[in-house]
Amino acid sequence: MKTPPPGTEERIAKMTFASVYPHYVTKVEKKGRTKEELHEVIKWLTGYGDKKLKTIIDDKVNFETFFKKCKLNKNAPLIKGVICGYRIEELESPLIRNVRYLDKLVDELAKGRKMEKILRVDE
Repeated sequence: MKTPPPGTEERIAKMTFASVYPHYVTKVEKKGRTKEELHEVIKWLTGYGDKKLKTIIDDKVNFETFFKKCKLNKNAPLIKGVICGYRIEELESPLIRNVRYLDKLVDELAKGRKMEKILRVDE
């Protein structure tokens, strides 16, 4: 198991979803994907629909609360690979792992992967 540098978990926990969300949108739109597809990916992982996401953004909910209150998809552990130099399945911190799940899904969307592959259909 790998552990990110000290203080990383605390920094990520306090970071608001609203501060990262515009970067997700920009990343996927720059590659020809849509905000609706991004929302579909977020909903698959967290269960949060468009209304709830708007509330989360408006209320500046931090990542700790964002993931504590969501219903993480039972297939989330099927998300594997390297993101930010760490193998997702080796991360010890559930919070960091969940944030990296989201990052990985956004990356896959931006790279043009088919939605059924991103959403781990039939795995």
